[in-house]
Amino acid sequence: MTLTCVVVEDEPLARNLLEQYILKVSHLQLTKSFSNPLAALEFLRNNSVDILFSDIQMPEITGISLLKILPKKPLVILTTAYSEYAIEGYELDVLDYLLKPITLERFLKSVEKATQRLSTAPPPPALETAAPIDQTQASIFVKDGTKLVKIRLNEILYIEGLKDYVTIHTKEKKVVTLQTLKSLEAQLTPHHFIRVHHSFLVSFDAIDTIEKEKIQIGKVWIPISDTYRKSVKEFIERKQS
Repeated sequence: MTLTCVVVEDEPLARNLLEQYILKVSHLQLTKSFSNPLAALEFLRNNSVDILFSDIQMPEITGISLLKILPKKPLVILTTAYSEYAIEGYELDVLDYLLKPITLERFLKSVEKATQRLSTAPPPPALETAAPIDQTQASIFVKDGTKLVKIRLNEILYIEGLKDYVTIHTKEKKVVTLQTLKSLEAQLTPHHFIRVHHSFLVSFDAIDTIEKEKIQIGKVWIPISDTYRKSVKEFIERKQS
């Protein structure tokens, strides 16, 4: 899998370093490199790439402002000499921060994180030829401490992942189990559950409203990340057809 990259960095030495690091990784392809964030903005409005490496402090507009303006964001890795910007990055779904001076080892760890994220992105939805499963009868067993708990799929509202644990939110309770979100996703009927964020799965039947960047289930708002926005749109359209 080849991943296309864009670098936005106004400092020549830092920009050259990122370009050299990208060239060292066989599955990375440098598409463009910019010293001017406005030129990068114009390019990214009309072209899609997999990874954006962007400095934060730049003339005219900052890297944070660039992300807020972009209508469609790739995976974003911010570079900065300061560590205080990490909090705001969570809201923008920033993948990682590289603190200057950037070492090759730290760069490679960030690239590996991006590679894993993109390799687990949902494939295009396949046409459903099999008869749909009766959701009222389907159920799964998950381990909760020392016991196995049976959960009916039609009772699940959404599922939240945190590293090696997931929390299953149902209409009546929450169940925390030791497994990854990806492994649990594989057990669920694909025509009823949809991945909307690297940390969230939601039940189609539980959705109350959908906005551009979030889904409402009861009183809870769940973010839709850029990585999954297209597949969410296709999933909803498929359910309505």
